[in-house]
Amino acid sequence: MKAYCNYKSNVRFRAILLFIILFVTGCSSTKYISDEQAIVKTVKIDSIDKAFEEEALNYIQKDIRPTSTIGINVLIYNIFNTKDGKYKTRNIKPLGTPPPILDSTLVEISRTQIEKFLASKGYFKAKVKSSIEIKNKRARVLFKAEQGPSFSINKISYDIPDTLIKKYYVENKSLFTHLKEGMRYDDDSLAYERDHIYFVMKQNGYYDFARPYVKFSVDSALNASKANVTLVIDNPQDKSSHVQYAIGEANVIIAPDADGFPDSIMRNDKALRGTRYTDLSGKFKRGPIVRYNFLRDSTTYDIRNENLTYDRMYELNVFKNVNIDYDKAKDSSNKVLPVIYLIPQKIMSNRVEGEVPFNAGTVGFTLSNTYTNNNLLRGAERFDFQVKGGLQSRIGNGSSLFSDIYQRDLSLSANLSVPRLMVPFITARPGRRGGMPHTIFSTSYVYSLQRAFFERHVFLSSVTYEFTESKSKLHSLTPLNFEYRFGGLLFDVNDPNNSSDILQNFYNLSLLDRRDLTFGIKYTFSLNAEKLLTNGDFVYFRGGMDMAGNMLQLFTKLSGNKHNPDSADYGKVLGLPFNQYMRPEADVRWYKSLGGERQLIARINAGVGYAYGNSTSMPLEKLFFAGGSSGVRAWQARTLGPANYNRGEEIPDEDLRKALYGLDQLGEMRVEANLEYRYKLLNNFFGAKLKGAFFLDAGNVWNVTANRASSTYFDFSKLANQIGIGTGAGFRYDVQYFVFRFDVGLKLKDPQFPVGEQWVIGKFLNGAKDFKEQYFISHSPERYRFVQYNFGIGMPF
Repeated sequence: MKAYCNYKSNVRFRAILLFIILFVTGCSSTKYISDEQAIVKTVKIDSIDKAFEEEALNYIQKDIRPTSTIGINVLIYNIFNTKDGKYKTRNIKPLGTPPPILDSTLVEISRTQIEKFLASKGYFKAKVKSSIEIKNKRARVLFKAEQGPSFSINKISYDIPDTLIKKYYVENKSLFTHLKEGMRYDDDSLAYERDHIYFVMKQNGYYDFARPYVKFSVDSALNASKANVTLVIDNPQDKSSHVQYAIGEANVIIAPDADGFPDSIMRNDKALRGTRYTDLSGKFKRGPIVRYNFLRDSTTYDIRNENLTYDRMYELNVFKNVNIDYDKAKDSSNKVLPVIYLIPQKIMSNRVEGEVPFNAGTVGFTLSNTYTNNNLLRGAERFDFQVKGGLQSRIGNGSSLFSDIYQRDLSLSANLSVPRLMVPFITARPGRRGGMPHTIFSTSYVYSLQRAFFERHVFLSSVTYEFTESKSKLHSLTPLNFEYRFGGLLFDVNDPNNSSDILQNFYNLSLLDRRDLTFGIKYTFSLNAEKLLTNGDFVYFRGGMDMAGNMLQLFTKLSGNKHNPDSADYGKVLGLPFNQYMRPEADVRWYKSLGGERQLIARINAGVGYAYGNSTSMPLEKLFFAGGSSGVRAWQARTLGPANYNRGEEIPDEDLRKALYGLDQLGEMRVEANLEYRYKLLNNFFGAKLKGAFFLDAGNVWNVTANRASSTYFDFSKLANQIGIGTGAGFRYDVQYFVFRFDVGLKLKDPQFPVGEQWVIGKFLNGAKDFKEQYFISHSPERYRFVQYNFGIGMPF
């Protein structure tokens, strides 16, 4: 035993030593460059206002800016892009980042740019000097600034000869201006003023107005570090004023196909309500397209209507290119005639996807095929039809993957999304605020079969309205949600040959043996969803409510029927009991940028389902689960909890555990908390960024109503002992449209064990083998896993 331990320690020592040698030699870039060259190790800006220090660093040329303090990017580049003691000049692999080679020309350009930056912030007399220190082919670059006095704005005056232009500016400037007498001079404030003046004029008919008409004259030849600023809005050359325009007749033209327009276009010779519609493809109805043209005849030209038209046409999701041009009327009416060119994208597509879920003891696969038609009824209606099937097999109990299949799943789903609100008896006009509204009709069928155990059928149909209040606020309302479930257990629970009464040994198994209906409504609100892929500071929120059975219960009571659900006497519709419950859920996340593509995220996800009235328990599909790639990642999905539930203790019979193997562990309430630190690992890893993450997860699911397993109840006084805790690390491979994710989760605290034995990390570090063997004896066929691997597409949250 002693020799074995020494051997293991020796191997571990050698592996660590080899890694250190490779790291040190890989990071040493100086041996790959000539004696006349040097690697830039540090760049510093000294004697500059702290408020501008970080921004000033951006004016240092990238090629002389060190990319990482630990050199991991350079290490990877050196390993794969050096040969014979030199850097390769061809066949360069897209891995890592080359070291920053000192270039005096780039140093001088950086010095000049920093000086200009300081002048733009009001330091008109700023001077910047650069110095370079080289030692052992390593360079240190220092930029030292002499800022001088900070100039403030003494007086603001105006030179606007066009009285109507001046009127629009004066009436609107209080809404946007940053310019005030006494403030520190800042070029950014002047640029901000110019941009908003441009948009004010473009919103009030000035089609020809351009930013260069807005100028600022700055006189800094004053004492006391003050400057006078004059705002100038010039007239067009050789004209005494700017011209206001109105919208004339619009032309909407759709190209024949995705290849674009032919050399000559025969436009429709008939105009209807100020719009001439020409569909060269013959695939689109007029109404659904023209509806979202907001450049209406005889209205004042307004760039907001142009931008809104762009947004809505793209949101229809049937055009790959939208372009709006204008022709000026040949008469003296001062009208512009919009021409909207639309190039359609591919209408139909077919997508095949697969995944291979696995864990200790089981393996399987899921395969799906999705057909999509983005213009089913010629009005930009999106239709999706999906067929999905999956198998799950026990490993080791048969000779092949298909010899011991214990679970089969099949689902069919169809969705039709119409780009407008279809409300009975109401004609909904296209909104100007927010985004494109949608009405979604959905139906699906799900079938599950676990061999010799249970089968389950679920039919779902719904009508949903999705609309956008603003760019950051999204609403989803499902006023009609119909669900029909039926199934059954595939064994006789009263058969004396069964090893035990299974229904008495698993707390929610009876939910599989039900036939019921659900009529309900759903509502979901989300905030800042569009910021999830950014690296800023913001709070994300998604909350929803799922309610069912209230109207049916009211109707039952008004009709004089009385029922007692506690005695299995339920109110019924079409001969079937209906569900009555409420299920609120909320997901709150805090995103904090730490600079340099580093980000800290904190998240709380909580929900609870409560059955009442005509129901004594929640439908199985409405229960919550913990674990998985977006939850407590040290556990496989649906294997954590509820509360202190332990299958080995609750189901002591091994044959019974085998019969229940693979059945999800669910609860009526869930609380999960996550803390994740994300950072950039490699700038270039086969053409994309490789990012890393460290995380800490905690949470569980609980039952809140009476059931047969008391260990699954929520008990606030025991909450600390009912929480599972895990940690881990992962990689995110960030390509242009997808993020491929791999996380490794490690269990720290497992609530299924007694209070003094829950910190399983100690067992992982000392004697994991003995612990896992003992666990298998009492929990077979389930094996204990300290580590969980998670693969996914997209961020976990």
